[in-house]
Amino acid sequence: MKLLIWGAGAIGGTIGAHLARAGHDVTFVDRADEHVAAINRTGLRIEGPLAQFVAKAPAFLPDDVAGEFEHVVIAVKAQDTADATRALAPHVRRDGYVVSAQNGLNELVIKSIVGEARTMGCFVNFGADYIEPGLIQYAGRGAVVLGEIDGRVTPRIGELHRVFRDFDDAAIVTANIWGYLWGKLAYGAQLFATALTNDSIADALADPRYRDVYVEVAREVMRVARARDITPEGFNGFDPHAFAPDAAREVAERSLDEMVAFNRRSAKTHSGIWRDIAIRKRRTETDAQLGPIVTLGAEAGVATPLVSRLIELMHEVEDGKRPQSHATLDLLRAAVLTG
Repeated sequence: MKLLIWGAGAIGGTIGAHLARAGHDVTFVDRADEHVAAINRTGLRIEGPLAQFVAKAPAFLPDDVAGEFEHVVIAVKAQDTADATRALAPHVRRDGYVVSAQNGLNELVIKSIVGEARTMGCFVNFGADYIEPGLIQYAGRGAVVLGEIDGRVTPRIGELHRVFRDFDDAAIVTANIWGYLWGKLAYGAQLFATALTNDSIADALADPRYRDVYVEVAREVMRVARARDITPEGFNGFDPHAFAPDAAREVAERSLDEMVAFNRRSAKTHSGIWRDIAIRKRRTETDAQLGPIVTLGAEAGVATPLVSRLIELMHEVEDGKRPQSHATLDLLRAAVLTG
């Protein structure tokens, strides 16, 4: 298959490199000059406990890519989705599509630009990090799910699924991609909370002092999903039913334990959210991932005070007003206790 991968970082780079190694015709686009130059000079290197190889594929800056593609994978940060989709739109064939391999509800943004018929959903939960120009660490396997946003199972989703299995042979197709995306929103909210500290994901989720935080923030997201008639799906230890408003606490504790076990198996110890702040010194996906929960919750009449407070604290950490520390997470815990 001939694919355009728009965004050659942790997610797009990992997927694209594996597909190129499998013999697919992959073209990368990335806005980082040095990353594009490194890929063209020596290839895209994948390292980590799961695979070590170099994939050779052409890479371009957004203004330099030419031609049209039937299959386009967008894998940029959520806050860059609108600009990236407008930039790639001229390169999508009339009968082609854009598949979002991102975190968040980016399919809503993509379809507003290229149209619903040319938008496809994707859910990924594998562990990977951009290390330096030309180098990605593939740290741990995780769920890979493809789905049409209207719930149909089409020939094109079947074709793409066969291709994605060259990346991960456990990849699946679903008729409920929105359920997976909302499940990831709830898990993602928990990860944002862990990123208020310097703890690893596993250590943070295992800490009994803060389990109320992780349970309640996920419950808040699940209440919004329920109000919007979404049936969330589970993955890699995250059980959406465990965080339903009426779920027993021991069920939530069991799901957290399973998430801890899953994350302990990965060489990726910290979230990309933590890495954006602590290592890459850049803005996170806070507004693009958590903001829609608040907005869609308000539309459905569901209050989201804990997610709203989490957004405030993330911005204060990004702005250097608060450190990544337990003291900062304590402020979110205080919102749980007084809620």
